[in-house]
Amino acid sequence: MTKLKLGIPKGSLEEATLGLFKQAGWTIAPRSRNYYPEVDDPELACALVRAQEMAPYVANGTLDLGLTGLDWILETQAQVTEVCTLTYSKASNQRSRWVLLVREESPVRSAADLDGCKVATELVGFTRRYFAERGVNAAVEFSWGATEAKVVEGLVDAAVEITETGSTIRAHGLRIVEDMLYTETRLIANPAAMEDPAKRAKIDQIALMLQAALAARHKVALKLNCRATQIDEIVALLPSLHAPTVSHLYDREWLAVETVVDAATVRVLIPRLRAAGAEGILEYELRKMI
Repeated sequence: MTKLKLGIPKGSLEEATLGLFKQAGWTIAPRSRNYYPEVDDPELACALVRAQEMAPYVANGTLDLGLTGLDWILETQAQVTEVCTLTYSKASNQRSRWVLLVREESPVRSAADLDGCKVATELVGFTRRYFAERGVNAAVEFSWGATEAKVVEGLVDAAVEITETGSTIRAHGLRIVEDMLYTETRLIANPAAMEDPAKRAKIDQIALMLQAALAARHKVALKLNCRATQIDEIVALLPSLHAPTVSHLYDREWLAVETVVDAATVRVLIPRLRAAGAEGILEYELRKMI
């Protein structure tokens, strides 16, 4: 049996990725000082790879499948097949963004103002192309880390850095000039692997279950009881994929109602349901939603 070679991003995204696979049905257990985690699926072989290097390894066939950010796909310009988008990060289920930043007191108001200036970033290739497309002649240099600090200390005129909320940037006395790229995790595959029926079937299985796990994170299930005379008012309050499931209890004057709603709406919805006569309201988390 030929195993599908799966790349797990090592570093900041590692824990979130292992958690997502766990929710999707796979237990992947990293081993100390070992780049090849154990996985409870005989059809898979896993390797820990830096997100920055994932796309080239998938493109050249070292890996059949991997997870990395759109930013690193664009940075390396690797020829891979993007199977699906998976919006999650180390801290949230939101997209991250690469931003152009300067010191708060800097006169720079747009990328065009950086002509002849020095810019530090880890995303060198993309940033150089970004400036070139706008006719800006900026010197873009690779940063090995502490990129924001280089701007604070005046070592460079600006930096291109990734952020989720921008709070750290503001805390350091820096200002975002413009957003350059919104990025999120992509499941990417080797084009030849996608042509192999057995590997394609496994890739499709993994993509389906990962997407189902992520979809469930934004939803919760609600169950409640109400009198039959109250059902129209109750149902009018309930959003649903199609329609709530309604069934009679042993006491035919009472109904059981079940539905799936956005998790963010529950704090408003439950009090309204209670006021409309709902009883025995239960909320519970979902593991997967397809």
